[in-house]
Amino acid sequence: MYIIDGIAYAGEPAPRPPKVVGVRAMKGHLLWVRYNNGEQRTFDVKPLLDGPVYQPLKDFEVFRDVYIDYSTPTWLDGTVDIDPETIYEKGINPEEEQP
Repeated sequence: MYIIDGIAYAGEPAPRPPKVVGVRAMKGHLLWVRYNNGEQRTFDVKPLLDGPVYQPLKDFEVFRDVYIDYSTPTWLDGTVDIDPETIYEKGINPEEEQP
């Protein structure tokens, strides 16, 4: 059992995903992300660029203006973002050896 905001819940709380604490746009529309647990991910944004929401990021000048908003990589005053959990799960850890 655990309690959040005065409400008791059965079982164990779900693990919280790590928070984004650093982000950088890289050549080739790669996004480098650092999490508060010290882990890093490199995420290829190119597959998303054909979607209507991500079209503006095709312009590298726009893409490189990424910033963190509520632990989420964000662009264009919050109109475009990428889920940090998706980046964590599907991104590549650059510190691990690649086959």
